[in-house]
Amino acid sequence: MTFFEQSTWDGRTWIGGWQDGGTVADVVNPATGERIAGVALTTPSDVDRATGLAVDAQRDWAARPAEDRAAVMRRAAALVEAHTDVLAGWLVREAGSGAGKAAFEAGLVAGEFHLAAATATMPYGQLLRSGKPRLSFERRRPVGVVGVISPFNFPAILSARSIAPALALGNAVVHKPDPRTSVTGGLFFAALLEAAGLPAGLFSVLAGRADVGAAIVDEPRIPVISFTGSTEAGRVIGSRAGQLLKRAHLELGGNSALVVLDDVDVPAAASAGAWGSFLHQGQICMTTGRHLVHERVYDEYVGLLAEKADAIPVGDPATGAPLGPLIDAHQRDKVAAIVDESVDAGARLAAGGTHDGLFYRPTVLAEVTPAHPAFAKEIFGPVAPVTRFGSLDELVDLANASEYGLSLGILARDALRAYELAERMPTGILHINDQTVDDESEAPFGGVGLSGTGARFGGHEANIDAFTDTQWVTMQSRIQTYPF
Repeated sequence: MTFFEQSTWDGRTWIGGWQDGGTVADVVNPATGERIAGVALTTPSDVDRATGLAVDAQRDWAARPAEDRAAVMRRAAALVEAHTDVLAGWLVREAGSGAGKAAFEAGLVAGEFHLAAATATMPYGQLLRSGKPRLSFERRRPVGVVGVISPFNFPAILSARSIAPALALGNAVVHKPDPRTSVTGGLFFAALLEAAGLPAGLFSVLAGRADVGAAIVDEPRIPVISFTGSTEAGRVIGSRAGQLLKRAHLELGGNSALVVLDDVDVPAAASAGAWGSFLHQGQICMTTGRHLVHERVYDEYVGLLAEKADAIPVGDPATGAPLGPLIDAHQRDKVAAIVDESVDAGARLAAGGTHDGLFYRPTVLAEVTPAHPAFAKEIFGPVAPVTRFGSLDELVDLANASEYGLSLGILARDALRAYELAERMPTGILHINDQTVDDESEAPFGGVGLSGTGARFGGHEANIDAFTDTQWVTMQSRIQTYPF
């Protein structure tokens, strides 16, 4: 027996406790098409109920000693570590994750709760100088209720990185996971936090459609929205939050470049490039979406990358295949359309370009130019578009041709040269001699441009900044005198 027995949550949702709902949506394994569970869909009216519970519970939670909140986070982390196989197994079945990716993601979730436990007891203010004879200081206070909206691709970690620190800092959370991954992105955390001793009402899971997310954004008692998802949806949420004078932390799409300079170890570079583009079927915001390769090593790099793509098994991850299915037919058709349109426009198909159901082969497109859809768009599939460059000025122009700015990797023998070159390319994350996909709970995470509103996730400072308000306080021994 574990805290996540399916009989407890199947066909239900969590609002102050396990609740039966009106409509139960099927949870479908994208690799097999079979129904593996059910989840009760919520409606916008449930947002009002969940927020009311959150407001009432949050006052007492914020007043409790920080160590009490930290203890809940530590217990949650220990439960994840003790039952990594449970979370990883559901990630394989529900999200189409390969076994390695699923285990890695489960480990990241535990790390987020460990970090949150530490964040709860971090210093939360500082003394300020004042021109008057008084004590002057600033302190951070919880915002109250945080609305979290998370995506399907890494559903567990991209939920945990907001849920854990927001709760640890004294807030309540109303959470809407992606309806395609409401188990690993939502119900798992309800069961986890209940088992860890989180007081009732502080956390709700509202599995539902876009109208539920819109209701969370509009709810006046939720002052902060933490959203991870597409740039298109982020624009809508950011615009609405601005109208309502709310803070919206937006981690959006990417079209990250991997730069391959002319002095690299080409086989090692191709290996890094394959990982960056094909991990989890390319369904990662940090995926290497553009390979910018020096003309001296271009042909060798494309050849090796194509060999690696052709050699990667694709299939049901439950059987051990490292690459599984795309999340649904809509995503598959989008990927296929971008590849086909790019080939029609002059790109060369060096590997892949075919699919069987939702299983899309790792694909390499050569001779890609900025005019091709595969260069300009976020594909969110296992596709590696490769573009050649001659001079460093041409490289900088190509790298900056995208309005996204999440992650950048530069591969070179001379790491200092790569670092200096990176100064000319705006990006939220920079990796020298590594590909573009990486995440650690202790590190700030966020992008610039169309990739979001900067680093609002990861590390103590970013989390405290994201989920607390600043208050200026002064104190003096007697009432100040005035001439009135």
